[in-house]
Amino acid sequence: MDKVYFFISDIHLGLQEKSWENEKEKKLVSFLKFAETNCDELFIVGDLFDYWFEYRKVYQKGYYRTLAALKDLSEKKIKLHYFIGNHDFLHRDFFRKEFGAIMYEDSHSAELNGEKFFISHGDGMVSNDTGYNILKWILRNKFFQVLYSLVHPDLGIAIASRTSKSSRNFTDKKNYGDVDGLFEAAKKKIDDGFDYIIFGHLHKRIRESYNHGQYINLGSWLDKPCYGIFKNQKFEIINL
Repeated sequence: MDKVYFFISDIHLGLQEKSWENEKEKKLVSFLKFAETNCDELFIVGDLFDYWFEYRKVYQKGYYRTLAALKDLSEKKIKLHYFIGNHDFLHRDFFRKEFGAIMYEDSHSAELNGEKFFISHGDGMVSNDTGYNILKWILRNKFFQVLYSLVHPDLGIAIASRTSKSSRNFTDKKNYGDVDGLFEAAKKKIDDGFDYIIFGHLHKRIRESYNHGQYINLGSWLDKPCYGIFKNQKFEIINL
């Protein structure tokens, strides 16, 4: 029997003012409760948090409703896949140990119900973004992360928050040209034999066909919360 797969991306918990955050987290928790009985596997395709820094014995406070809902999801034996994004990349082993999450620091290919999927947050996939790729290598470097972990959590998380906002301002103003670089990257993967290419990162909900394949960008929860669902050989994006 075919499985049911859910996909979400770019929720950015912690970005907006408190009233917006409360409503967004409430909607997220409601979705996770819905997922408990309506899917077999959940893919979080990056940037669940606007920033995340996890120390060996400390993780940032807040989001307890989300974390409790993820725990409930794991206890229902729903398989959780977590793709680390460009804002929530400072994970250790909390999600793996507490929720049994499979953590991906880069892209991943999988066969879902007989279809070939290529899944990635999308950062670093644009060919003309050399500067960001260098920055990504530095930020993901385990040696630098260990050094950063020596900073007191209060200061470290404050720096992470400010850095996240600065990164967004830079990305929002950057001009990549008229060509959608992620669509171009998706085309190459489809040419390699993939049926579905799933990205986030762009904060634009997109669905494009190319040859035999589909490029799908899940958008973000900053304006129109939604989730992707793949079942019965069909992919849909559902508004929440």
